[in-house]
Amino acid sequence: MPPKKQKANKKKQSREKDIPEYKIKLVQEIASKIKNHRTFLIASTKNLPSSQFHEIKKNLRGKVEIKVVKKNIIIRAIDEVKSAALDSLKPKMGADIALFFSNEEPFTLSGILAESKSSSKAKAGDIAPEDINVEPGPTDLVPGPAISELSSVGLKVAVESGKLAIKLPRTIAKKGEEIKENVASVMAKLNIAPMLVGFEPIAAYDKQDDKTYIGIKIDKKAVLENLRMSISKSFSFAVNIKHISKETVKHFITKAGLEESVLLKKLNTQQSQGG
Repeated sequence: MPPKKQKANKKKQSREKDIPEYKIKLVQEIASKIKNHRTFLIASTKNLPSSQFHEIKKNLRGKVEIKVVKKNIIIRAIDEVKSAALDSLKPKMGADIALFFSNEEPFTLSGILAESKSSSKAKAGDIAPEDINVEPGPTDLVPGPAISELSSVGLKVAVESGKLAIKLPRTIAKKGEEIKENVASVMAKLNIAPMLVGFEPIAAYDKQDDKTYIGIKIDKKAVLENLRMSISKSFSFAVNIKHISKETVKHFITKAGLEESVLLKKLNTQQSQGG
């Protein structure tokens, strides 16, 4: 064996000896899970409180396996699997991530994670996911400093039966805007929890197809709304081009019936005038 190759092998053996046994076993465990499940998904745990992490994990038990390990362990495990498609996930490895293993296909798993999110109170600096509205009605707040706090975000309040009541509706944060500290404080006092927290899918590997998917986040509400809009537009388009299908035929029959009624009315009028 050439001297250079002998030195390289010695260095490799030396590095392997330096790796603790538990790390070697952990690498093998992660590699085995990737090989034995259809989907390997990476998700962000950023801003996910520990209590909700464990609650979601408990709710997903039996559907998904979840592991949190260091970046170097994941990369070594990916190297063990030896898949070019899987290798493309390495740049997606960062801080605050969790690994998911499942036999569901990647987009189904992403949808499961979207459904597992739970409501959380907003913090200063969060981005409002939608318009945050406060409706009129009683609160549990007593008069005092709370009056000025609520007033600072534009809420009109009055004292009713010893408690504060909100008199007029008000939008205190617009969708896409950064939530200010005083607004976050008021929302907390009014028990408004506008934020959805959970695991945020980053990328996934489908072993069955040997493919990776980036940007796999699923917004079911938005998808359904887009689907409804697409169905509505496709129906109008089909009617405009006079395309006959089981969806449009009722429309054409109804229209023909109305036109028939109009024509008959005109004919009857002409005949009565001619007579």
